[in-house]
Amino acid sequence: MDKVSGKMTVFFEEPFCVGVFERVSEGKLSVCKVTFGAEPKDYEIYDSVLKNYYQLRFSPAVATDVKETGRNPKRVQREVRKQVQNIGSGTKSQQALKLQQKQLKTERKIMSRENGKWRNSGSLN
Repeated sequence: MDKVSGKMTVFFEEPFCVGVFERVSEGKLSVCKVTFGAEPKDYEIYDSVLKNYYQLRFSPAVATDVKETGRNPKRVQREVRKQVQNIGSGTKSQQALKLQQKQLKTERKIMSRENGKWRNSGSLN
């Protein structure tokens, strides 16, 4: 049975708070970026995750290293503290988000081309 893990990082990116969801499944990382309001409360973020998680559009999967080790609680606390002080998201996450942006851009181009064909094919005379 495969192990699936997820992580959400919330940070302030002028002028809104942004959440980055990271999902690791089968050794591949998928990412989704969500923009929250100006100053969302913890319970608002939690509620949003519960209600909208399955509607999120994750990026295409990117290969990543998966570490399988026992976790020392004090080490986990130090890592959390370090991540809280860290601004932004990791480079793998950024690569996955960039890949998703390119994919959405090509989808928009295809849709606009198809809409253009329909508009230009009909005559108004």
